[in-house]
Amino acid sequence: MKNISEHTGTLVIAERMPNSINGNPRFKCWVDTGKGTGWLFCTAVDSSLAYSVQNYEGRHVTVQIGTHYGRATLHRIFGGSK
Repeated sequence: MKNISEHTGTLVIAERMPNSINGNPRFKCWVDTGKGTGWLFCTAVDSSLAYSVQNYEGRHVTVQIGTHYGRATLHRIFGGSK
């Protein structure tokens, strides 16, 4: 993964994408940084982070987003206060 950047805001799950071949969930998410701005990203295929993203929805989080095969992809998520 390249070009990792860190962003803080409220996590919104925009869309549930089709499961991977192995049956693991995938999500397209949005981190709303306020004032109508934010960052759109996806969870990686077969990543365990896809399971924990659901627990952070609607919470104030810090995410690290990187580029993986030309797509903004979640690298790390932490925080979770309301």
